[in-house]
Amino acid sequence: MQRVRAIPPGFVRTYGDVSPGAPRLAGYVLSHTGAHEVPWHRVVRADGSLAKGARQRRLLEAEAVPFRGERVVLSSARLDDLDAV
Repeated sequence: MQRVRAIPPGFVRTYGDVSPGAPRLAGYVLSHTGAHEVPWHRVVRADGSLAKGARQRRLLEAEAVPFRGERVVLSSARLDDLDAV
């Protein structure tokens, strides 16, 4: 959860970034976490699509995360080095 908490507003990471080798586990854990505990909405699928749909998109758009169609523009919004935060 510390890796998710470290994602600043306006940026995203993928499930694989957060949990290399076990992205589905990261998704499972985040799906069972309260919204106020961690910024779950900043974690997206590897292709930039959203697991939580419209609700997640509203939260990301409020942080000025760019979209192209239904996907986050990862080249602009993906945090390069999570461990550096």
